[in-house]
Amino acid sequence: MIGHIHSFESFGTVDGPGVRFVAFMQGCPLRCQFCHNPDTWNPKDDCQYELSPEQLRDEVVRYRSFIKNGGVTVSGGEPLLQAEFVAEFFRLCHEEGFHTALDTSGVLCTERALSVLKYTDLVLLDIKTMDKKLYPRLTGVQQANNLAFLDILEERGIKTWIRHVVVPGLTDNNEWLIRLGEHVAKYNCVEKIEILPYHTLGEYKYEKLGMSYPLKGVEPLTAERAREIREMLSKYKACQ
Repeated sequence: MIGHIHSFESFGTVDGPGVRFVAFMQGCPLRCQFCHNPDTWNPKDDCQYELSPEQLRDEVVRYRSFIKNGGVTVSGGEPLLQAEFVAEFFRLCHEEGFHTALDTSGVLCTERALSVLKYTDLVLLDIKTMDKKLYPRLTGVQQANNLAFLDILEERGIKTWIRHVVVPGLTDNNEWLIRLGEHVAKYNCVEKIEILPYHTLGEYKYEKLGMSYPLKGVEPLTAERAREIREMLSKYKACQ
């Protein structure tokens, strides 16, 4: 079993609790307009690493002293496209005593994809928008599985952080943001909402790949507006 891995981050601090080893998997079925890693989309593109679960585990073990109070996160791309690999990798991480976190859009709800949850301590679930008409225009796919995945996490009692990118003029809408808060407030598994301000740091990648940047001219979300949104949503769940 070989995993196709785009890149590593050895000392991640934003993808789960504590300091974490983060593996970014290659391949994603979504085409989010605000994606800053379009180089992870195509699963057939050349990736930096092709490793077995054991080899990736061995890479993680090298950083044990740094991540002992954090853990391991698998992100993407969409890691559930390589669910069997991630499940085995997480199983090995549990044997080593590492906390595991899965960063996913919840786009896949197959039995194979859900097998990863057996070895997952925390899910970082990306909800792109609560507007069902905007969701396919924003991501290229329908939203049904995204919300169904949250229902599954609730049924299985898996700790969940909701991640939401706020883009000025696109998802920065108080009505939709409140709808998000009201929706996730119903779930006991959801510990908090993470507001991720839109930024343009990935724009150069589109230029490098010869692709047009879909949000050309959209300004980053201001720190002041991000604070307002976090305060607004904190009445539903802890928000940061």
